[in-house]
Amino acid sequence: MQNSASAGGLVFACIAPHGGMVVPELAGADPDQAATTRQAMEELGRRMAAAQPDTLVVITPHGVRVDRMIGVAVTEYAAGELDADEDQPSGHIELSLTVDRDLAYAIAVQAHEAGIPVGLIGYGSSSGAASCLPLDWGALIPLWFIGGRATPPPQVVVVTPSRQLPLAQLIDFGRSIASAATSSGKRVGLIASSDLGHAHQRHGPYGYDPASARFDKLVAAAVRAEDLTRLLDLNPYFVEAAKPDGLWQIVMLHGALTHTPMRGELLSYEVPTYFGLLCAAYSPVDAP
Repeated sequence: MQNSASAGGLVFACIAPHGGMVVPELAGADPDQAATTRQAMEELGRRMAAAQPDTLVVITPHGVRVDRMIGVAVTEYAAGELDADEDQPSGHIELSLTVDRDLAYAIAVQAHEAGIPVGLIGYGSSSGAASCLPLDWGALIPLWFIGGRATPPPQVVVVTPSRQLPLAQLIDFGRSIASAATSSGKRVGLIASSDLGHAHQRHGPYGYDPASARFDKLVAAAVRAEDLTRLLDLNPYFVEAAKPDGLWQIVMLHGALTHTPMRGELLSYEVPTYFGLLCAAYSPVDAP
């Protein structure tokens, strides 16, 4: 049911990480490892709740990726669960949410009309309880803090970009999200699920490269300056060395902001493990 609050369109947006150590139930033996990020995620949840969204669009790098296309899930439901690592004390989280299929199709139509390759993702069956997209950790962890446990929770739309597409098309797709949100009359929140450089530690799975720290510094500076265009001309070899998984989602957020201008605020940044975690909040420029 559509929220009775004021006009629709994008009402809040954020950059949110998806490292499991941020979730208390998954943090294991070192629950304070990402305490700064956890506090910022809780603040993002409070701000998103205050914006009263009908639907949350979450852009995840870890869902069903289709080469050179942007995936938009059009299942009836989305559900997922995560357990703590085997070497940590037991912990478990799970969510089951309803997909806003009308908005998902509207976003896909807007993007198609803009010449952006879009793939509609189904799973299980075409309708009913079996029509349920498995939520990956890139979607589940942000939603755990941001809206997913509300009573009742907002509906969701899950989007997964291809990293092979030109950044210009990702910008256009972000603009399509914002445009479709406005046309729908619904209040929509946008989550750019994004971890930063993944080569901060020599013993990490991707080894060490100083490019990760440089990349993270650039992203934090761009957020502080409210100028995400700084991230549009990075050298591809530099990006590959830094090994982020968030650049593409942040670029789509930038595209949404070209349609619906918002004020940005950096809430936190830390490197508790081999990858960087950054939280940022965006609210419409005409918000009180």
